[in-house]
Amino acid sequence: MSRPMWFVSIIRKTFPMSMTAASMTRVPVLGRALGRMFFEGDDIMLLPRVVPVGEAMDEQASEVLPWQVLEDFVERAGFLWVMNECICRRSMSCKDYPVDLGCLFLGDAARGINPELGRPVSRQEALDHLQRARDAGLFHLVGRNKVDAVWLKVGPGGRLLTICNCCTCCCLWRILPNLSGEISSRLTRMPGLEVEVTDECQGCGTCLDAHCMAGAISIVLGRAVIAEECRGCGRCVELCPNGAIKLSLEGGEDYIAAAVERLSEHVDVS
Repeated sequence: MSRPMWFVSIIRKTFPMSMTAASMTRVPVLGRALGRMFFEGDDIMLLPRVVPVGEAMDEQASEVLPWQVLEDFVERAGFLWVMNECICRRSMSCKDYPVDLGCLFLGDAARGINPELGRPVSRQEALDHLQRARDAGLFHLVGRNKVDAVWLKVGPGGRLLTICNCCTCCCLWRILPNLSGEISSRLTRMPGLEVEVTDECQGCGTCLDAHCMAGAISIVLGRAVIAEECRGCGRCVELCPNGAIKLSLEGGEDYIAAAVERLSEHVDVS
């Protein structure tokens, strides 16, 4: 039986306390228990919207389109479900991004979601939903996320793939700096993604307005510094007025296929 709406209302009211709750994962025994309860088996990947990968023969920058990872899963999914709202932005009363662009869930486990929370959609409707999210300035998280299986009370977890449409100000994963290292490592960059601060940086601090959910940006000695904790959302890249922060993909592999293959080891949407 799916979660009743009164339970969802409690989640909305208590959601702003998630930063404090995340700190409990650093307590040795309690942290291990919380990890098993809410994060066991997770593999979640953050996808920036567009990544330049070099200069093409016509001197136009070529690009990797990370959302093609999502297209692959949507095309293979046996069932697709869109939420009526983003519970994170609703709970935080977000003023900057649309509340009605909720998560997209794929796989048989999504059939058990409370029908009051959303609706089944066609492949085209799912793709249109994701495009609206990108147009609104949101980035995607995709993968197996046990928290969703728990709060929605659906399963098995290996049959539920989550595609979140996220903002840095409200996303649940803004708790990253407060989580234990073992749990925070479940959310990763796209394979091969590198973030670099170039010599064009003037230390203006505009990148700090990105509200980096990983707490990875700082200004040191008049220059922006991106720490290893960065998950590569690209928000700071978009905000930098001097174009001084760059995203790139290294390794010469098929990045889309590599991302799909890795996530498919943890969740089956067919």
